[in-house]
Amino acid sequence: MKKIVFTMCLFLLSITMSQAQSFSKETTKEARKAEKEVRKAKEKLQNEWKFKEAVQALKDHAFVMEADRVMFRRGRSAFVSSTTNFVSLNDEKATVQVAFNGANSGPNGLGGVTVDGYASNIQYAKDKKGNITFSMNVSGVGVSARVVIHLSKESNQATAEITPNFNSNRITLSGRLLPIKNSNTFKGMSY
Repeated sequence: MKKIVFTMCLFLLSITMSQAQSFSKETTKEARKAEKEVRKAKEKLQNEWKFKEAVQALKDHAFVMEADRVMFRRGRSAFVSSTTNFVSLNDEKATVQVAFNGANSGPNGLGGVTVDGYASNIQYAKDKKGNITFSMNVSGVGVSARVVIHLSKESNQATAEITPNFNSNRITLSGRLLPIKNSNTFKGMSY
């Protein structure tokens, strides 16, 4: 009789533990789902804030587009340092700098080129989807080019197409657009 009661108790205990584990798994699954939703909502708010900040920087003519990738005319691309590859505008003074990793030579001392100029013909447009296009002509001693920046909606991710006026060696920089005060770039020697 004691064996039967003991066996029944073990049986009931195992059923109870099984139900508790099932309940625990469902609770954990719901908790993970809730955490994921909170994380997505937080990320969405951060991206919206970064987008608004980038749009205001474009409107104020005080921005830096830090590039982490350079794409060339025939589709080749290279990953680069965002501290040494950028397009900036501060009031009317523009700078375009490209420097390749591992190269110590070049006119700017960083393995690339740095050109300063003045921006003119600045245009700002917003499409129906909310994406921003910002364009300007940059003219100076070492540069005469058209720069077109595309800013993606709800993010500070941007691309900058740089098209020289005297040849067809267009390059595209891809990265993030920031206000000048939030940028951490290193400028080499310019022309």
